[in-house]
Amino acid sequence: MDQTTTHKQSHPSGLRILFFTEMWERFSYYGMRALLVLYLVNQIQMDRADALEIYAIFTGLVYLTPILGGMLADTLLGKRKAIYIGGILMALGQFCLAMGIDTLNLGLGLIIMGNGFFKPNISAIVGGLYEENDPRRDGGFTIFYMGINLGAFLSPLICGYLGEKVSWSLGFIAAGVGMALGVVIFHIFQKSLGTVGYPPSRYGKGEVKYIFRDVLDVIGFVVGISVLVYVFLGVWPTVGETAQTWVTRILIAGGVVGLIYLLVTNITKADEWSRVGVIFVLAFFNVFFWAGFEQAGGTFNLFADKNTDRMLFGFEIPASSFQSINAIFIITIAPLFSNLWIWLASKQKEPNTPLKFSFGLILLGLGFIVMSLANTLAMSGNLVSPMWLVMVYLLHTLGELCISPVGLSMITKLAPQKLVSLMMGIWFSSFALANYMAGILESLLKRFNMELFLFLTITSFTAGLVVLLISPYLKKAMKGIH
Repeated sequence: MDQTTTHKQSHPSGLRILFFTEMWERFSYYGMRALLVLYLVNQIQMDRADALEIYAIFTGLVYLTPILGGMLADTLLGKRKAIYIGGILMALGQFCLAMGIDTLNLGLGLIIMGNGFFKPNISAIVGGLYEENDPRRDGGFTIFYMGINLGAFLSPLICGYLGEKVSWSLGFIAAGVGMALGVVIFHIFQKSLGTVGYPPSRYGKGEVKYIFRDVLDVIGFVVGISVLVYVFLGVWPTVGETAQTWVTRILIAGGVVGLIYLLVTNITKADEWSRVGVIFVLAFFNVFFWAGFEQAGGTFNLFADKNTDRMLFGFEIPASSFQSINAIFIITIAPLFSNLWIWLASKQKEPNTPLKFSFGLILLGLGFIVMSLANTLAMSGNLVSPMWLVMVYLLHTLGELCISPVGLSMITKLAPQKLVSLMMGIWFSSFALANYMAGILESLLKRFNMELFLFLTITSFTAGLVVLLISPYLKKAMKGIH
């Protein structure tokens, strides 16, 4: 436990390093995300549906690998080494994207694997800075979330502009440099974290004794994973469809069995099972939120490109720049939410986690009502005002602040301490399914002649109302954790 501060109204000093490390990691990821679909459609001349499918598969896998990264961090590496491994892999992946179409798949593969190591563990370390039932925890995660969105704000403006207006390669290089900066910042200032993030065997031990072994571990994992991704991409296409299907089934079955084994052997108390059950229930509803929200990188991005009037004072705003709107709102509104949760907690009126989730889903639905109206106007053949997208992003941002930082905080509160990174990985697996659904929904719904934004309006409101109805039961199952 970090003991660098005892003042109840301030946050642990280690939160600062995690804020800026995550800021640069998200700069890297969102810079790439802002360019990917546009690059595939406009540069490679890929069909819209195929580009969205690649986006769906990529973003789905990005949030599936945290299960593996969380498992290895909890059982072998510790969270800090996992962050180094993930950050270096993602930087290498961005530089591969910058090299062109020949290394596109390798770059995406390295980013997928790197995110698996990085994402669950930096969030788990944030939770490790706070004691159980510390009222500052949700606020701390909201501040951490500002770091995520500061990076998300800057990256489309910098990487997006460089990619669309100067060179696609330069845009991806900028994203890679951002990730490298995040790793450097984490390394220089990590002492402010105390012992949080070390494997249990290292607690209380000296730093110098472990440096050489840590470096070897990081290098070994980075090289080994890079070689595996390269070999896999070379071998996989040559394997027949039947073999691919069976290998996939075996890997999934093995992963599920391993996951169940870790849960059964490490969770022994009824209260722990009850709390883990809440995580799984809210993870299910998390899919509904992010399948809608992640339209931002796909259909919203293309709507900005093809259907929005982007001329301002004679200058055409790059379509990718609209990806920064959400981040602007996060940065300006998140401090209000952080203080709001603390103030409501002091009055014993703070909504519980399930209630916050229901609010977020309902706000998402309101955003899709606005998007449906904008899409109707665009179908007439006219370019629509950018203010339609601004309003959608505002409503979705308010919903996001009720779900995303609260969800991260929830995992660190409800998960057994030995399995925090693993449970964080499971939580992110719900993002995997959501991101995949976000990419394929448009094509899927066309088969049934259903309009995408109307469908998402209905599912968002329905999920929000269901969570609202079951929130008293979920609160009871949390066993005293707020």
